[in-house]
Amino acid sequence: MESQNKASLPVMDGFERKVTSLSDGPRTCDLLLRVLAFVLTLAAAIVLGVDKQTKVVPIKVVDTLPPISLPVSAKWHYLSAFTYSVASNAIACSYAALSLVLATSGKKGVMSSVIIFDLLMVAMLFSSNGAALAIGLMGYKGNSHVMWAKVCNVFGRFCNQVAVSIALSLLGSILFLLLVGMRLHKKSK
Repeated sequence: MESQNKASLPVMDGFERKVTSLSDGPRTCDLLLRVLAFVLTLAAAIVLGVDKQTKVVPIKVVDTLPPISLPVSAKWHYLSAFTYSVASNAIACSYAALSLVLATSGKKGVMSSVIIFDLLMVAMLFSSNGAALAIGLMGYKGNSHVMWAKVCNVFGRFCNQVAVSIALSLLGSILFLLLVGMRLHKKSK
């Protein structure tokens, strides 16, 4: 009997306690996923956007002459797939920041349009990841059918930064996919 009375009495220890409802959990998860998507897509855009490497490479012009050493650069904007990847990650990062502001408002009409844009970010990021990965694999392995030599054995740091950027972007796109899944699951209830 005494334990029941203690449970019903308010706690007066000088700390204010906030009672959270069960609906705060998904909203907190939504905000956390948006912050993580923002950070990952920002990091992916920066890592690839600053990626460049210059090496001195011996080039043999004629078999009877010694090779000529020339400086050769690898830069992200030399390949359209990498330019697309930087641009799509920058767009997704900007959208994630905007959607954070919209998600904190909690208006139902706004949140129904947010799911459409989340889905667009998924499609855009997955397509840019596929394009960048295809070109990255071409640089890593080359292609004997079209006589393209592999370049990652020369530009190792450049290729490693491309791989890190693709991994970060892929994680960001998975987070946007989780956001879409959460919204659809919430609407189906």
